[in-house]
Amino acid sequence: MVTSLKNDKVKYVRALQSRRRVRQRERRFVFEGVRLVEEAARAGVAPAYVFYTEPAESDERGARLLETFRTASVPCYGVSDAVMVACSDTETPQGILAVLPIPDLSRPNHPTLTLILDRVRDPGNLGAIMRTALAAGVEQVLLTPGTVDASNPKVIRAAMGAHLRLPVTVLGWDAITEAVTGCDVWLAATSGETVYTAVGWTRPVALIVGGEAGGAGKQAYALAQGQVSIPMAEGVESLNTAVAAAVILFETLQQRMAPERGAA
Repeated sequence: MVTSLKNDKVKYVRALQSRRRVRQRERRFVFEGVRLVEEAARAGVAPAYVFYTEPAESDERGARLLETFRTASVPCYGVSDAVMVACSDTETPQGILAVLPIPDLSRPNHPTLTLILDRVRDPGNLGAIMRTALAAGVEQVLLTPGTVDASNPKVIRAAMGAHLRLPVTVLGWDAITEAVTGCDVWLAATSGETVYTAVGWTRPVALIVGGEAGGAGKQAYALAQGQVSIPMAEGVESLNTAVAAAVILFETLQQRMAPERGAA
């Protein structure tokens, strides 16, 4: 059992959890908790190694996960509760974590549904949006440089495994413009002149969603052909960024599942 915080593998996990540049250099991040680690196993992603505590090994789901990894020759190390707490980014660790390669997922050559996130700085919002985007059929997520790091531990927890199946790329505005060539580009804005349900989302399209505080920047407005808004009750100024993205993205999904609903 690993009990020392000076252990090299322990120090490595802690560095991945706390430092963006280490994650970027190593092209690895950490998945914590049974459900997230199960997502990695389902996706067929082999961890570099796994840490677990005795209670996690005694749990049915935890034991099944460890057996799966051991069968695949993934190194699994028992650790003390103190080590797990030190390696965890949560207040109440679930007793299992995995060091995973950051997937290098290919972006589509001719995307039909792209989500562009500009200056979204809250990790929980970014993760929730990624989870929603995967469920709504988004084919790629493009992040502007002012957006929070997608490998942030809080983003990973909120995204619930979306990192393993959804291409997420940081690009400058010139590259973003090139990536959505041939797509209609709409910007979600409180003052948008077009109600989101009036847009024909069955066409190749890109949706830009801005951050929580300042919203999208000037370059986002310049790229968009128009702005869409979500009708709200009188006296309500705005929605949470993740909620607004979900409302619009599921309208795109509904239209694509039932094309007759789409606007002309």
